[in-house]
Amino acid sequence: MRPSPRERETTMPATPTTPPPALRPYLTARHELLWDEADVFAEEHIAPRAARMEAAPGRVERKVADLMAARGWFAVTVPAAFGGLGAGHVAKTVLVHRIARVSAAAAAILQATLIPVGGLLHFATYEQKGRWLPRVADGSLLLSIAVTEPRAGGHIGGIETTAERARNQWVITGSKVHIGNSHLAGAHLVVARTAEAGVSTSQALTAFMVESDRPGLSVSDHRPGLGLHGFSAGRLDLDHVRVPEDNVVGEIGQGLSVAQSSSILYGRPNLAALSLGIHEAVVATTTSRLKARARYRGALSDLPVLRDRIGDMEARLRAGRILAYQSVHLLDQGLPCDADLINAKYLGHQWAMQSTQDAMELHGAHALDRGYVLQRLWRDIQHTYPPAGTGEVQRIRLADAAFNEDHIQWSERLAAEASWARPDPTAA
Repeated sequence: MRPSPRERETTMPATPTTPPPALRPYLTARHELLWDEADVFAEEHIAPRAARMEAAPGRVERKVADLMAARGWFAVTVPAAFGGLGAGHVAKTVLVHRIARVSAAAAAILQATLIPVGGLLHFATYEQKGRWLPRVADGSLLLSIAVTEPRAGGHIGGIETTAERARNQWVITGSKVHIGNSHLAGAHLVVARTAEAGVSTSQALTAFMVESDRPGLSVSDHRPGLGLHGFSAGRLDLDHVRVPEDNVVGEIGQGLSVAQSSSILYGRPNLAALSLGIHEAVVATTTSRLKARARYRGALSDLPVLRDRIGDMEARLRAGRILAYQSVHLLDQGLPCDADLINAKYLGHQWAMQSTQDAMELHGAHALDRGYVLQRLWRDIQHTYPPAGTGEVQRIRLADAAFNEDHIQWSERLAAEASWARPDPTAA
């Protein structure tokens, strides 16, 4: 399935590359094999589809999801005991980064399921992990995490969706929006209010696994966004949806912890990797264009004024790459690194956004051609700003770190607990 000449212009070349030397301190031989595997996969399966995904924003891309699921990538951080790759957070970053170079939408499909997987790993019981995670690992189940709401937005304390106990069941009512993989997920990790008004947010919310075929759960028709065409981030409506007690993830009142930890340990580094892949594609597209464009007995790439702009883009790309990989390396080592993960997401987006704007200007009117790849990259990078906290939220958290204010270090706490890595507690 090869793209037509017209489609090739909209597609970022997926030529496999070797990891840059600056990443060697963070990569093992296994990581490098995964890097190669992701590059080959992107070239063979994603690049030929990228233009078609862009041209059909009203269609949810399912084939790419199936292909990634078949490789077990949605369970990259899931221990082998539950059928996963057990490869850790650096490996997760490699996959999202390399796929995002070719299609940010495909990478978004991957990263969105990884967030609720993190919630299950850290808060579900051993039996619950055995129920859900092997299905993620064998590719038969994709997940979403449903926190954001129409009125509250990303303000967790403002969640209005309620869950009320009815004997041995919970009845959930409310709406969630901007839910990644809403149309692909077979189950949703839903955070709802379980306490009366006036109870502190830290004790008022609870997380539930809600299967997509539960009566009363409906998913609105897919509405394409500005970018990430092929990826769905839709609305869930829950009208007295009943789930059993066994679908509670974590303790009653622990929903804030499930949401926050998943956002910090998975959401933010995932988005840093997504921004990095887009950033890399932007720089490669721009340098290729300037080298190929003849001007003044040479090429545009020979002009000092343009080389100055490219130098700035390259500096940002190199810095963003180090931030993205260093932070998840610390996470894999069990070291406290919440602020580093936050910073990687914050600056990763900011730097990629600036380079994309520079690239648009360096391309002149050609950047405005609807069929040119750069326009897709410009639209896609807008989608890495709001999720897992806007820039304002990240700066507030970084200020907390600067003032040494006492906040939970999820990276240190959950790595220390490592509950998912322990043997089956029910075994003799």
